[in-house]
Amino acid sequence: MKKHLFVVVTTLAALSIATGPVAAAGDYQAGKTKSAACLACHGVDGNSLVPTFPKIAGQSASYILKQLKAFKTKQRIDETMNGQVQSLNEQDMADLAAYFSKQSVQPGSGNSQLMAVGKQVYEKGNIKARVFACKGCHGFKGAGNHDLLQSMNASTIVEAPALSGQHPAYIVKQLKAFQSKTRSNDVGKIMQNLAEGMTEQDIQAVAEYITALH
Repeated sequence: MKKHLFVVVTTLAALSIATGPVAAAGDYQAGKTKSAACLACHGVDGNSLVPTFPKIAGQSASYILKQLKAFKTKQRIDETMNGQVQSLNEQDMADLAAYFSKQSVQPGSGNSQLMAVGKQVYEKGNIKARVFACKGCHGFKGAGNHDLLQSMNASTIVEAPALSGQHPAYIVKQLKAFQSKTRSNDVGKIMQNLAEGMTEQDIQAVAEYITALH
């Protein structure tokens, strides 16, 4: 099992070393002002109240910026976000990323009946089904691998996001999107391939476990 986790982590890290375009530096105060347009869905501090809208508080600035760019170019499809980001320029996106990355995510409380199964999937995966442990890339506490990439002086072109505290409904939605290939902005099809082997129970259970991580 450890060998498989090592393969996933090192593959992500190796892919990340590629040099990408230099992003604009984000301004926290400017991002705070501009975030007014985001509040209805994502909440005042990035902790959304609606389960289908993601919590973006505490997510790394680099990952937020990557997703905003993917929505703008329609590399990632979402009926709401594709329209919302069209008026944003590079600086706007960087400013918003800087603001939300400095907020603190509020953990949820998972369904106790599913969390035991979710813990198994998150920490150990299911190698027979080609489902690798989530913690190999997203970390034991769901903090993502941003700090690891920084310590390696690697680019964040490939980055496993922070997941802790995320709404279960949103996790389920994204895993199913990767599974059905309707979301495909994961480098190397890493998430698409992993989600492919997950059962409905795996998806529901790991989502409940993730929301309580902190």
